[in-house]
Amino acid sequence: MEERRNIPGVPDYTVEMLAEKRSDYCLLIPIINEGGRILKELDRAKAAGVCGLVDIILCDGGSTDGSTELPGLKSRGVNCLLTKTGPGKQGAQLRMGLHFALERGYEGILTIDGNNKDSIESVPLFIEKLSEGYDLVQGSRFIKGGKAVNTPLSRWLAVRFIHAPVISLAARHWFTDTTNAYRAYSRAYLTHPAVQPLRDIFPGYELLAYLSVRATQLGLKACEVPVERAYPKNGPAPTKIKGFKGNSNLLKILFAALAGKYDPQ
Repeated sequence: MEERRNIPGVPDYTVEMLAEKRSDYCLLIPIINEGGRILKELDRAKAAGVCGLVDIILCDGGSTDGSTELPGLKSRGVNCLLTKTGPGKQGAQLRMGLHFALERGYEGILTIDGNNKDSIESVPLFIEKLSEGYDLVQGSRFIKGGKAVNTPLSRWLAVRFIHAPVISLAARHWFTDTTNAYRAYSRAYLTHPAVQPLRDIFPGYELLAYLSVRATQLGLKACEVPVERAYPKNGPAPTKIKGFKGNSNLLKILFAALAGKYDPQ
């Protein structure tokens, strides 16, 4: 196990290398206590040959449910396990992953949630667009070929009529599925001097909103690819955004991105 400590804009974290670097692309999966959901997602990825296309890197926020035991991850094709030991939530996990991926030399970085809602089998679509020179590739369930399965009505309305229009206004580019963390970034985008994603101003969902708008503001190329996002037919939806507080905080982040508050000074 290796440690990364005292890096500006990056939480302290540890690295468990389960395999050597094998690809020009990696897939970052932020998780915390996803249990069987992440294991099922990794099984799907292995069955679809995803680990032959990208290096799968788990960005763990400190899981205690046994889902990150190394033998199980290695057998499922995981390349590295990063474990955050410093402060912060999802944004800190992503900054940890981005730091490691850029340091390791990947040319393209994909991200996906670890709750088994997304079509991890769609990874080749993102790689194709990155190889064509796109800098931001957003997965969308709402474009032709995409599928929105059992999406809660409140979530559907919020994405379609609030989140997507505001993000699109800020980006000066129309996006349809802006809360979806299933996306890809080019190395050129993430290392652009006017982007600077490795900053402590991004502890939670701020980084996703910011990276949704910054590429096209800078004249970089962006597009969407069709994906499936499926919620359970019965029972609570697996999500970290819950209740009035979670949704009101998301709105604050949204309008802060519109106002340019996350742009480098």
